[in-house]
Amino acid sequence: MELEKYIADVNDFPKKGILFKDITPLMSNGEAFQFTVEKFIAFAKQLHTTVVMGPEARGFIFGCPVSYALGIGFVPVRKPGKLPREVVSVDYQLEYGVNTLCIHKDSIKPGDRVLIVDDLLATGGTVKATIDLINKLGGIVVGIAVLIELEELKGRDSLKGYEILSLLKY
Repeated sequence: MELEKYIADVNDFPKKGILFKDITPLMSNGEAFQFTVEKFIAFAKQLHTTVVMGPEARGFIFGCPVSYALGIGFVPVRKPGKLPREVVSVDYQLEYGVNTLCIHKDSIKPGDRVLIVDDLLATGGTVKATIDLINKLGGIVVGIAVLIELEELKGRDSLKGYEILSLLKY
């Protein structure tokens, strides 16, 4: 399937000079969305995944159907103040500042085989921070699955040693 037909380019969003890759046309097309999720499911099976983890919010969109199809748990990665119980958090560097990601402290058990699922791999900052959260709790990152990889931002370079599936590369 030619998934690129379902990605809309939006100039100057969210700020001038950015070419935004809008995935909502793909999400609204049942066949394209199903094809994408099926590719992630096959990757998860190949890696013997026991837990799927997705950063908010688009990681939820793709990660939840993968975990559902495999009958395994899904762990949401959230911003501070969004999870009601005790959390583990990690700070990571953004282009202009610092951000924080959190997961519930009991969401990953030592030895869990975790697949990180998200819509986009850009600089790798969010994925790297998610890996740090998994490592803090003794989980094993078995792979990373994304719909889109922006190759010029070299996010893959900061993720050496990890299996990465990207369905579209720009």
